[in-house]
Amino acid sequence: MLSHHLQSALRDLRDIIKITESDIADIREAKHDSQFDRLSLKDEKIKSFESKKAMIDHEISSLMTRNPDKELPELLNEQQHQALSELKAELSTLREVNKHYARLVLSVSNLYNSFLERLVPTEMQGYNKVASKNPSILEVRV
Repeated sequence: MLSHHLQSALRDLRDIIKITESDIADIREAKHDSQFDRLSLKDEKIKSFESKKAMIDHEISSLMTRNPDKELPELLNEQQHQALSELKAELSTLREVNKHYARLVLSVSNLYNSFLERLVPTEMQGYNKVASKNPSILEVRV
């Protein structure tokens, strides 16, 4: 059962990486709608991965409880060791892909926020930003 959960978790993780890579490609081309369309799929894959990871943890815990005199490496077969190594590598890959995606999202967010600040000037009232009290917030020049 552990091998099945490991392989299933790997598939989910690889799908999450592919979706994030698609998001990176789309953010570069300003295709924001397709990113939003994939959000539910990505959330579903993340929840599925988290569930499978919990099952993996449970299976490993059960193995260790049934065999208290053995270390974990002794309890796993070669296929399971390989799957755990792949899982670790894929998690590292996801971390790097997510870091790259986060930098792009932050850049785009800063760009839109600066555009918005130019269009609708704001002022600070305590810790809150509020729209300027100027009755005409947009000026049209001909």
